[in-house]
Amino acid sequence: MMTPDALGQEKRKGEMLVSLPAQVEGWKWDGEEKIYNHRTIFDYINGAGELYLAYNFRSVKVRRFEKPGQPSIIVELFDMGSSEDAYGVFSFERQDEDAGVGQESELGGGLLRFWKGNFFVSLYAEGESPEIEPALLRLGRAVANSIKTTGPKPKLARALPNGKEGLVEKTIRYLQSHVLLNQRFFIASQNILNLNKETEAVLAQYLRDQKKVHLLVVHYRTEKQAQAALESFKKVYMPEALPTGLVRTEDRKWTGARRQKEFVLIVFGAASKEEVEKLIEATQEKLGEK
Repeated sequence: MMTPDALGQEKRKGEMLVSLPAQVEGWKWDGEEKIYNHRTIFDYINGAGELYLAYNFRSVKVRRFEKPGQPSIIVELFDMGSSEDAYGVFSFERQDEDAGVGQESELGGGLLRFWKGNFFVSLYAEGESPEIEPALLRLGRAVANSIKTTGPKPKLARALPNGKEGLVEKTIRYLQSHVLLNQRFFIASQNILNLNKETEAVLAQYLRDQKKVHLLVVHYRTEKQAQAALESFKKVYMPEALPTGLVRTEDRKWTGARRQKEFVLIVFGAASKEEVEKLIEATQEKLGEK
């Protein structure tokens, strides 16, 4: 019987040997495959490589598919090392509804993005054509079928309240870096929430009476770290907060922050104190199920 380490190595070997298709619906691979790792990623993606490195990127395979009279299609297969990081990269730039490829996906503007198992996959066309969107879907499904394993979302991303709270699924962002957090919802120039590789955060948008409310949940390794981060956040972001951790901001909306064990929960932009409390309490209930 294989040891757990041996089983893990076999699984990893199988994941690395993903067999990409050679042709789909007339689009044929040109025969060249380029591979970049964490040291050479900037040779391929100058400027955007930091995003992938923030999610523990390992390598990317790149293939070009061509069809006479049609734009070329580029396929990028990113090995992120874990399903949580593959989901994280996908979630960070997600804008559209699911396209039915892989575990979650989106399609628009000549670009198909999806994640499955440890992999994040991007397919894009170098031009426009009526045939492009169907081709992207067929090629994307062929790539997804070549990835034999699936994997879970981060637990934290599955701990958000939904239903009557009005969660907008496509706005969920899973991240660890305060730089990435600020790109999606600016909080402060400094890292006042002490985000690092040992923390994880999820940011999501809720629609309450057609108005946007943001929820941020950060998971720390210890309750002590969570408390220190909460105090740091309050000192800089809401120094005039009430003892309950609530403050009315200049836009006449409410922000509230609270700690639950090793978690810090923050609601931004609520219409009332009651709305802040309801969303925080709903989140606490979900975390209790976690």
